[in-house]
Amino acid sequence: MALIAIIPGDGIGPEVILQARRMLEHFRDDRKLPLKLWELDLGAERYLRDGVTFPREVFDRIRDEASAVLLGALGDPRVPNHDYARDILFGLRFGLDLYANMRPVKALADRLVPLKNRGVKDVNMVVFRENTEGIYAAMGGQFKRGTPDEIAINEDVNTRKGVERIIRAAFDYASRHGKKTVHMADKSNAMAHAHELWHRCFFEVAKEYPRVTAKHVYVDTLFLFMVQDPQQFEVIVTNNLFGDIVTDLGAGLQGGLGMAASANVHYANPKRVAMFEPVHGSAIALEGRDLANPLASFLSVGMMLAHLGWPEEEERIEGIVTRAIETGNCTPDVGGKKGTKAVGDWFLHELQNS
Repeated sequence: MALIAIIPGDGIGPEVILQARRMLEHFRDDRKLPLKLWELDLGAERYLRDGVTFPREVFDRIRDEASAVLLGALGDPRVPNHDYARDILFGLRFGLDLYANMRPVKALADRLVPLKNRGVKDVNMVVFRENTEGIYAAMGGQFKRGTPDEIAINEDVNTRKGVERIIRAAFDYASRHGKKTVHMADKSNAMAHAHELWHRCFFEVAKEYPRVTAKHVYVDTLFLFMVQDPQQFEVIVTNNLFGDIVTDLGAGLQGGLGMAASANVHYANPKRVAMFEPVHGSAIALEGRDLANPLASFLSVGMMLAHLGWPEEEERIEGIVTRAIETGNCTPDVGGKKGTKAVGDWFLHELQNS
């Protein structure tokens, strides 16, 4: 039995995760997959109500009993410091050592690609983002805050272990999926110490995968090339900060953040609990308006089911998402006229008859 912890989150999070939960209930009840759903009361509302962010006993049960976590968006302007969101998100990523953030950048319809004379054939890559180190390690501080002499420092933390294992994950993925190239993006020409480690480690690990071509590119050049010619990229690996930025550019190429799914995994040990999330953010301005695009949450569920051993269900889900785009059974951000719930209704009907 696979226990799925569900954290609906804030803003539009609960709206899209509700539709994703309906899908999981279908797979549990109709397709008889051994799934057990456990919805958690965590997020801004809980924090504002009683000051709770991420109780230790909840984390322990997720770590010890859950197979996966489905996470909605976090972030609420009523909590400007976002400490509760960091406790939940980083508590899961760092606490569970989910070092590989995997973001598919795959266009499902030509009309979603915003580049002239480009389409589905040009946008199909996976970005491996290091997920537990880098600038997000929160090492640093402020000195003489609020004065003209204020100093603010954040350290970019890169360990041999952390760099090597995410690079090896990218090469392993490429090798297993018949990809010919892996690009690594750094800024070693400016960050001569920290990113020299990335450059050196990348080409050392590449020797273990002689059938995969290793290509280095500076991150600013990567952004340029992704717009000029995205077709050249199959697998990209980079650090935490650059990965955060480049995947949003990737989302733009595939139709927007409403199409962007993700997995956070301990790649070397797939039996450990993993986390899956649509990455569009809480979009408070859209909350309660029935406009949020749930397709990224559906694609995230597909990634989850594949991770748990049912890859055919991910293929089924992606096929239905593609039909939703082709037939206009989608939200306005991707060219449709349906609301969030109506997209969920249509999708569930297609799922039941597929």
